[in-house]
Amino acid sequence: MANEIKQFNNKANRPFEFLATLRKYGGIFIALFRASAISELEFRFNILARIFTDILWYGAQLSVFEVVFRHTSQLNGWTLQTIRVFMDILFVTDSIFMLFFQTNLDQLGTKIRRGSLDLLLAKPVNSQWFLSVQRVSVPYLGNFFLSSAWLIWALVQVPDFQIHRALWLVIMVPCSVLICYSLRFIVATSALFFTQADAITQIWWQLYRLGTRPDSTYPLVLRYTVLTFLPVAFLASVPARFLLGWADPMLALLGCTVAGLLLWASTWLWKRGLRQYSSASS
Repeated sequence: MANEIKQFNNKANRPFEFLATLRKYGGIFIALFRASAISELEFRFNILARIFTDILWYGAQLSVFEVVFRHTSQLNGWTLQTIRVFMDILFVTDSIFMLFFQTNLDQLGTKIRRGSLDLLLAKPVNSQWFLSVQRVSVPYLGNFFLSSAWLIWALVQVPDFQIHRALWLVIMVPCSVLICYSLRFIVATSALFFTQADAITQIWWQLYRLGTRPDSTYPLVLRYTVLTFLPVAFLASVPARFLLGWADPMLALLGCTVAGLLLWASTWLWKRGLRQYSSASS
């Protein structure tokens, strides 16, 4: 009887434990965000320079299609107006990923080689989460607002756009960011196994480049590859299709499933890598 009461009390306390954990991690993230903002604001010119540099990158990406559509009215079903939507979705996803994750994952190899990962692993929080959000790249907030405004402008240019389709972004953008994060984390985690894995990082950038073009422009085999085995099509192609009314709702289920599986794979690989990790003090 006593065991049954204990089990009942444990089950009853689970929601409160979850809320306490959520409050704990939320407080840590706010503190990290505040510290990152203070650090970045010490060098205001660097913030402006970074935003300006990214605007140049946006312009370079857009100019490719602007030139192409001067010589053709469509590209495998994509028009200039719809390709702008695709590119703006890419910019929004990229800005969110860069804001929260890119800087931290780029530094993982350096943390392992210098031994600074040891201190991170000693903290009483989930190590993968803390590593991923330890430093927030606050300047990319400017990129996010700029690309979001640009996306609104691009959608206005689409003749048959229906406003209710924008609700798909609530599902598809988080899936896109999660897929992007998981793939990048899996590549970064290779440093736990090889220590010096900078060359492997180049694999990530090649995969990412596949996602910067509409998947329907690829050959059939490659198209299915970027939707399943290497799902970089979810970075922009799939969300853009939902906005434009071209996608089957089942594709959203596929996106959520792929995002969940990749996140699980990244966590599994991280834990496995930590078993082989030799700390700087060992």
